[in-house]
Amino acid sequence: MVIEGVVHRNRPIRVLREDIVIFEGELESLRRFKDDASEVRAGMECGIGVKSYNDVKVGDKIEVFEKVQVARSL
Repeated sequence: MVIEGVVHRNRPIRVLREDIVIFEGELESLRRFKDDASEVRAGMECGIGVKSYNDVKVGDKIEVFEKVQVARSL
């Protein structure tokens, strides 16, 4: 279940186990029921596929984030 924010497909992710990052990669697939979804909002359940990782265990947290480039200023 999405606890907070919005999950978007093809975004970078972190898998946390006991609040320690154990994997960083990319979200490969996102489904809402049996349909592909481009985004899922807070409060909704979804299925998530993580590229090159299949060791997710009960209790793990998956953080989906966006990288934003910020111009330097003096």
